[in-house]
Amino acid sequence: MTHTTLKVLIVAGGLTHERDVSLRSGRRVANVLAQAGYEVRVCDADERLLSTIDESAPDVIWPLVHGSIGEDGSLQAVLEQVGVPFVGSAAVQSMLASNKPTAKSLLAAAGMATPGWVTLPQALFRQLGAGRVLDAVETGIEFPVVIKPTDGGSALGISTASDGAQLRAAMVDAFAYGERVMVEQLIGGRDVAVSVVDLEDGPVALPPVEISTDGGRYDYEARYTTDSTEYFVPARLGEEALEDLRAAAVEAHTVLGLRDVSRIDFVIDEAGACWFIDANVVPGMTDTSLLPQAADADGSFAALCSRIVEFVAAGRPVRDGAGADESGE
Repeated sequence: MTHTTLKVLIVAGGLTHERDVSLRSGRRVANVLAQAGYEVRVCDADERLLSTIDESAPDVIWPLVHGSIGEDGSLQAVLEQVGVPFVGSAAVQSMLASNKPTAKSLLAAAGMATPGWVTLPQALFRQLGAGRVLDAVETGIEFPVVIKPTDGGSALGISTASDGAQLRAAMVDAFAYGERVMVEQLIGGRDVAVSVVDLEDGPVALPPVEISTDGGRYDYEARYTTDSTEYFVPARLGEEALEDLRAAAVEAHTVLGLRDVSRIDFVIDEAGACWFIDANVVPGMTDTSLLPQAADADGSFAALCSRIVEFVAAGRPVRDGAGADESGE
């Protein structure tokens, strides 16, 4: 089967806070695959999706729904039941990796440095009283901290706090994006993202991308709505530090059981230490997203998209010395 006969269904959109970014990711991947000769169709993650899969009979599905059901394993679980090969990690691994406290716990247990944190469900505030819970949290943390929803991406609902008053306001904002919030120690330093491609040769890290913003925060505006953000590919680090960073990304990808493609986010502190921050099982694919920048620096984003589709369509051939694909596809 040549790539010109492969039919690819891109799933994008969905009813998430990141719908617009997802649609942009979907359109970009669809465009590069169509230009490469694939038969491509884009479908929203709505009530028509399963009917569209039945009607179009794709060879590969590429889910690009960011946040919520697109990354927490829900959509992946349905696609596993449908039985069409799809790009990205399996349902269980997506669920574990996309939940920030769970991913941090797994990697901390594997010996990787990650900032200290506490996870708080909204139900706890209702039952015990918000004021008393926050008083307890303040006594157990060291400011400044980062407040973020435990699930989701694109930096939505994320803010920092330097005192109790700011913490209270930040918690309200974060709960607008999810039922569980994580309060995490703020590590000052450089934001660096490392994309991992896991195809024929096993997991390989692309050049690390360093993000520099005017305000020092890589939030939603800095990612998608401003021209003030600068990207450095590779990151402005020495060769040894770059290799250590790539090795850490591959380790995180492997420990979390991810496949095909992921993006691992780190902070490099002033002493040069590497801190795991987040794992992305459905990385953004927009014009300003980090994985495409790294792929172009390493060769070609368009060529990488074709490689991913071919690899998944072929049933993820078993690599030398590797075990069979655990997904059952």
